[in-house]
Amino acid sequence: MPIPDKYLELVDEETWAFIDKTQRWYPPDAVNISVHKQREAYNGLCNSFAVKHPEDVTAQDTAVSGAEHEIPCRLYSCNNIEENAQILYFHGGGFVVGGLHSHDSYCAEICKATGLNLTAVDYRLAPEHHFPADYDDVIGVYRHLISQSQKPIILLGDSAGGNLAAALAHASRREARRPIGQVLVYPTLGSDWTKGSCVEHAEAPMLTTEDMIYYARMRTDGDLSMWDRKELSPLFDPDFTNLPPTIIFSAQCDPLRDEGFNYCEKVNRAGGKAQFIEELGLVHSYLLARHSVNRAKQAFKNIVRAITLLDQQNWQYL
Repeated sequence: MPIPDKYLELVDEETWAFIDKTQRWYPPDAVNISVHKQREAYNGLCNSFAVKHPEDVTAQDTAVSGAEHEIPCRLYSCNNIEENAQILYFHGGGFVVGGLHSHDSYCAEICKATGLNLTAVDYRLAPEHHFPADYDDVIGVYRHLISQSQKPIILLGDSAGGNLAAALAHASRREARRPIGQVLVYPTLGSDWTKGSCVEHAEAPMLTTEDMIYYARMRTDGDLSMWDRKELSPLFDPDFTNLPPTIIFSAQCDPLRDEGFNYCEKVNRAGGKAQFIEELGLVHSYLLARHSVNRAKQAFKNIVRAITLLDQQNWQYL
């Protein structure tokens, strides 16, 4: 399918080079191949952008006992004795692909740049495990962390992981120890696929509205009647009070863009603190391009700054 002309104006040459490289590994029609092939392609894509861990960052694989199984996790540490909070991270991948290895170098760089320990969660994926398996896993790891440490927790997630981070924020907001903040990067939070950026950017490079519907069907075993459940689509929660300070980074050329904006609007209207940042000229999954595209490099720095300010409990983002 040809790329709409508007993206030839919105997207710069560096970003087009990034898009071209990703499509050599993970083609635009990847949702039409088997899940096994999708995972192979996605892992190859992520490996092609991976870099070595920064010096002084260590990574240790571990597991948390869930109700029915062990939940694999990876703990990143940079031996910063002055650290305050810890980061709980959930990877993207449409709830179908991705894991500890696909986002490994990203997690290591976040750990180094913020000076905070980071726990990445390898939650169960569809279609082998439908919702709420993924949600149950992130809740289980969160409960484990707060039982083991008094350090406050900052939630971090990109794409599908942003959904899980927000769902966890909603589930824990009235507890004595709720997260002190959440940073969501181009999150999927619950869409009306017939409106807004889902129409404006329905054929965007990297992610289309058709892709979003595919992933929603995969996660729910085809039962979209549950789509408005707040645990599955936090944007549909009727109550946005008492949520932690929230910073959402979106991409201009992304059907998910408005979900982040609408979520922040609801947090602010409910008396909370939320900031929406639209990264102009960027596309979904731009974190992969943080070393090759200047706009993505700056976006990554903005994410690090947001985490650092939440760690300091400083609401002076802009």
